[in-house]
Amino acid sequence: MPAQTKPSIVFAHGLWADGSCFSKLIPTLQAEGHEVFASQHGLDSLASDVACVDFTLNRVPGPIVLVGHSYGGTLITKAGTHDRVSALVYIAALAPAEDETSQQQQEQFPRTPVFEHIEVADGRVWLKPSGLPDFCGDLPEPEQKLVLATGGVPDADLFNQQVPGTAWRTRPSWYIVANQDRTVHPDLERAAAQRMGAKTYDLDSSHVPMLSHPEFVLGVIREAATAVA
Repeated sequence: MPAQTKPSIVFAHGLWADGSCFSKLIPTLQAEGHEVFASQHGLDSLASDVACVDFTLNRVPGPIVLVGHSYGGTLITKAGTHDRVSALVYIAALAPAEDETSQQQQEQFPRTPVFEHIEVADGRVWLKPSGLPDFCGDLPEPEQKLVLATGGVPDADLFNQQVPGTAWRTRPSWYIVANQDRTVHPDLERAAAQRMGAKTYDLDSSHVPMLSHPEFVLGVIREAATAVA
């Protein structure tokens, strides 16, 4: 097998998702010569999810571009201090500082419509089918239903938990702001990108640009990979 000449790419998914949310990106990146993995964390606790990203990073050669969507941004902020990580890409993502939880970062901005369509049961936070237009409304209806069917269901206390690590203070970062996001507030996304000094791209997208605008997202990941190659 030839030696790897391009950075590896590792993905971290958010709530109501699993690694398949990056399925429109992974084959292209693999074909372009990148080693690619998607962390399959269980949304059971912040510590266990960060640990899952971390042991994924241990199995992938550096340099690594670490990509996080939504709550996955919290994970790459924590796990991205790993010595193989050279760049961070945030997709409509949270990025709490060392003195914030995910919930505290969200509470600084208006409540988004998706939270009118959740149900807490068995200690988990479920997205109702009625919330799909606010979560992924720019996808065709069959794809929206697939998102709901394959999505992980987070622990109800997940956003109140904290672990050390603020990787964007020491790693170059790129940020895709989803202007039509009704799940993570676009103003939060802009403020997070500005605070970390990220190279920022605005996109007229729902909360899931990696599914609704995969070529755009691929372009940003390629840019980050080129910068650290």
